[in-house]
This record gives sequence, C-alpha cells and structure tokens, in this order.
Amino acid sequence: MSAELSGTTALVTGATSGIGRAAAIELARRGAKVVVSGRDEARGQQVVDGIREAGGEALFLAGDLSDAASARSLANRAKEQAGQVDVLVNNAGIFPVGPTHETSEQDFESVYAINVKAPFFLVAELAPDMASRGHGAIVNVTTMAAELGASGASLYGSSKAALTLLTKAWAAEYGPFGVRVNAVSPGPTRTEGTSGMEEKLKAIASASPAGRVGTAEEIASAIAYLATDAAGFIHGAILAVDGGRTAV
Repeated sequence: MSAELSGTTALVTGATSGIGRAAAIELARRGAKVVVSGRDEARGQQVVDGIREAGGEALFLAGDLSDAASARSLANRAKEQAGQVDVLVNNAGIFPVGPTHETSEQDFESVYAINVKAPFFLVAELAPDMASRGHGAIVNVTTMAAELGASGASLYGSSKAALTLLTKAWAAEYGPFGVRVNAVSPGPTRTEGTSGMEEKLKAIASASPAGRVGTAEEIASAIAYLATDAAGFIHGAILAVDGGRTAV
C-alpha cells in the first residue's frame, strides 16, 4: 500500500467492474478510502472485500445514476457515510453503438442521463465542498470516440464530448479554489463490458502506435495519477490513454 492519497476519500462511480473497479482498487492501493458505487450490490461488495483484504478501506453505496436526484443522493450519502469526498471519479457510463436513424428517444435520454447528467450533478453537489476546503480532484472518464468521428458512435461519442467540455469548464470554475478537474480518455480497452468486441478492439488497436488493446489497470493508473498531488499543476487536461490512437 502507498500513502500518496492517505487521509482522502474517493468516490468512484461504475466501480463494480471494468475500469471503475480497477480505479477503485488502485486508489485504495495508494491510500484512499474508497466509496465503491454501482448498481450491482453483490459485485460491489466483492470489490470492497478485495480492497479490505489487501489492507485498504472501502464501502459500497448503490446508485443507478439515472437522473439528477439519484446523483445528488449518492453524493450526499457518500458525504454522510465517509465524512467527505476529496476525489470524485466520474466513470459510470453506457456505450451503445448503432445508426443515428435507429436511435430511439429513450436511448438518447438514457445515454445522456448517465454519461452527462449524472456527472454534472455529482460535481454540482461535491465540488463546492471541495472548493470550501481548498483542495480536491475530479477525474472524468471520457473516450477517444469523443474526438474521432466514427459510424455508429454518434450518441455515445457526443455524450462523452459533452463531458470533455465540462471537464474544461469545471477546471475554469473550480480550479481557482484548489479543485483540479481533468479527464482520462481511454482507447480500446479490454473489460467485461467489451468482452464481445474482441475483434473490433484489435482492429482499432492495430492502427495505434502501441498496436495492442489496453487494460483496465492501465487506465486506472492514469486516473489515480490525476487524483494525486503529483498532478498538482494539471488542470482541464484530457489525458489520452489510448495507445497513441488519437495521435496518428
């Protein structure tokens, strides 16, 4: 265990699997008390148990993040049960793909609710408290699809593009009060959620300098870095962790 984040509490959304789970484990390894949040209590408790077995501190809070009320509720429950939130990782997201003309209004509402509205109101609830203490870190998880036009990715990519802009706007809004807001932008990453997309992941990765698919742990390492004081002079950055795909 490291002491980089000792004495801090981190709330990680979508932390029951994939990148979120890896981020929760990495933040705990660096000394943070982690509030693991997600919809599946059984999987969430497994993450908590694993962190505790490794000597870390964690607790699970359920949250579906389907609207502003659920986001505000999660933020307030995290403050009540953990004392305060020093690090917020907005990781929860859904990533449907398909033609624009086949996208229903319900699909649109669901994607923007989880990918944009939930982070917005979590920040609205937690950033002012961080600002009042003069210290805090917010890390948003976006995607390279927010920067590259791709057929079938109009809904998902546009929602994450909104989060990219919010990252910069929040950096300008809360940075002067000691709250750093940044984002990690993953490329093709192997997780439970992409398990049925192996060939597509490999095809995307083949066009990158790294030439391979990334791991959840590699994304988590970047998230944790942005949460630490080692990234103290980084505000409003979108850190590409995509094997160089958006660089070429």
